[in-house]
Amino acid sequence: MGFHPLQAIADNDIGSMEVDFSEAEEMTFVRFMKNHKCYEIIPTSAKLVVFDVQLRVKKAFFALVYNGVRAAPLWDSEKQDFVGMLTITDFICILQNYYKSPLVKMDELEEHKIATWRDVLSKKARPLVWIDPDASLFEAVRMLIQSKIHRLPIVDPITGNVIYILTHKRILKFLGLLKNELSSPTFLKRSLQDLGIGTYTNIATAKRDTPLIKALQIFVERRVSALPVIDDNNKIIDIYAKFDVINLAAEKTYNNLDITIQQALQFRQTYFEGVHTCQATEKLETIMEKIIRAEVHRLVVVDSENHVVGVVSLSDLLTFLVLRPAGVTSRKSSINSPDSEK
Repeated sequence: MGFHPLQAIADNDIGSMEVDFSEAEEMTFVRFMKNHKCYEIIPTSAKLVVFDVQLRVKKAFFALVYNGVRAAPLWDSEKQDFVGMLTITDFICILQNYYKSPLVKMDELEEHKIATWRDVLSKKARPLVWIDPDASLFEAVRMLIQSKIHRLPIVDPITGNVIYILTHKRILKFLGLLKNELSSPTFLKRSLQDLGIGTYTNIATAKRDTPLIKALQIFVERRVSALPVIDDNNKIIDIYAKFDVINLAAEKTYNNLDITIQQALQFRQTYFEGVHTCQATEKLETIMEKIIRAEVHRLVVVDSENHVVGVVSLSDLLTFLVLRPAGVTSRKSSINSPDSEK
């Protein structure tokens, strides 16, 4: 299995770790996030896709693929209000809920409207979590991580319109663009291993011959956002993420979920992010640069022989940099923890 750099840390709880740098340094990123507002992060031009709940589920997911987006706010014409988000997690739940075998066509996916599916999932369907443009980025980080969501709509308080979808990735990129505003804390020179950032136990993985239906089951039951694909020696060879599942809609192959992950990966489009790895001995600043540059949600932590030993996610980084020093409890979110890719 390779070495586990953080086995000594009980349950990998970074919130309980003793850190030995000054309070001023610890608060560097907290101050930055509190001093910047959500509206500052909105680009001058951005694509926003909104679905009416009367739209058929199948057309909605085709539209996600066509527009290259991962989620969309849902508008209810009767209520004249936004009522939630449609995400890839919903698509996976639909597939898992209705799939029987390759011989049985999933008519529900063809015929159901989004509203119907939300009724089916009434116990799981969540109200829209949103934020005001004038709210601080600190509040945005807190809401993203504590609510265990990856997309936070910014809503205009006057018109009630969604004007942008905020993500962990966008916040960390903004931080990278304005890093000259910040003094560089010494802990950025310390390693993941020293700081206790990431998940290093009970990592959900898959193999090339893992049936796709089993991978979907792991996504739902383990509530993870991606599965490192490993060989028989636990070495990383690929990654199968929730977003890859949307290719089933693009290729109209969702009626056969008995295929293997290797076969499913053949449907992957050109936008594949790639397998991005790091080592637990690398400096935190290096990890941040890597994840910002690669524009991915997580790095797979490997040892010197490429064995999978852990995962470090955007949520892990923002929790460590922003919530932990502010004393905000975080229901931890990462590739291997709940609702990491809603």
